[in-house]
Amino acid sequence: MNLHFEELTGTDGARIGIASLDAEKSLNALSLPMINALSDKLNAWANDPQIVCVLLRGNGSKAFCAGGEVRSLVEACRAHPGEVPPLAAQFFSAEYRLDYSLHTYPKPLICWGHGYVLGGGMGLLQGASTRIVTPSSRLAMPEITIGLYPDVGASWFLARLPGKLGLFLGLTGAHINGRDALDLDLADRFLLDEQQPQLIEGLLQLNWQEQTAMQLNSLLKALQQEALEQMPEAQWLPRRPQIDELLDVSDVACAWKAISLHRDSSDPLIARAAKTMTEGSPLTAHLVWEQISRARHMSLAEVFQMEYTLSLNCCRHPEFSEGVRARLIDKDQKPHWHWPDINNVPDAVVEAHFHKVWEGRHPLADLTQY
Repeated sequence: MNLHFEELTGTDGARIGIASLDAEKSLNALSLPMINALSDKLNAWANDPQIVCVLLRGNGSKAFCAGGEVRSLVEACRAHPGEVPPLAAQFFSAEYRLDYSLHTYPKPLICWGHGYVLGGGMGLLQGASTRIVTPSSRLAMPEITIGLYPDVGASWFLARLPGKLGLFLGLTGAHINGRDALDLDLADRFLLDEQQPQLIEGLLQLNWQEQTAMQLNSLLKALQQEALEQMPEAQWLPRRPQIDELLDVSDVACAWKAISLHRDSSDPLIARAAKTMTEGSPLTAHLVWEQISRARHMSLAEVFQMEYTLSLNCCRHPEFSEGVRARLIDKDQKPHWHWPDINNVPDAVVEAHFHKVWEGRHPLADLTQY
């Protein structure tokens, strides 16, 4: 199952639920069975009065979670060309329901986001009530490299970043460190990688019967004080004025051109971001521009409903399968995009990604408005 669950009993008899992603060789990439099992356990813990707090973490030193297990999805897409494979409908419905349940979880939910936190891993981290990053944290939504788009609620959290930073991160898949995550409100606490046992011990020592929020805050604050000396330097907030100016444009083709001109920039971060984007999918860039624009006035539930539609449509088009082939299966790093020129992606194709591909009620219509 690649998941491990345990319950630890504290000094006052209350129990802490710990869910560990345990697929170290695949950097804890989420499969459909993992998503379903995690959803079931979190739901059970939510309804168990003895469970007072949940910790979500990933085993292994390299990653909390490096995204979804997309190879099997692409195999299903190839078997159903031009259609929505049943696996895709099941996978994205289950994943987005899990993510939404984290955002609305009724108990303290702590997520330990060490190492790589990519794609689906960001969906888990951003839903938690306490999002922890460490010196090893590298957060990103790199879907432009595989012809998908930033999903798992990214429409929501990228649209709410300062200025044009969300648009930039979505277009370029640029990584952010622990300091950046705090600066951009994509994390709540910075702790050392080796402090996790201290955190768990501290949780077990708390009196969960009274002033829980105050005690939990004091514990996290004290642990963070010990870690601040190892806080990395900020990368992206200091570059916000430059990025805001760069992306003060009228459409995505202009944004693509503006960023691509910086491939040879003397700033290595900007140059790397520009290189990643220009080697990525132009269709994805169009979807990023549109999803962030639409999401600004959406509820969280509406965001996940929109993303479900987008994801199923991405499975019907060739870019996603080709991107995964080039990056993760054959690993030749040379995707042959169906629309290699940003200016030649048809508006009708982009718009079609936002139209439903099922009969009747939206499969996620029961998500409440939040």
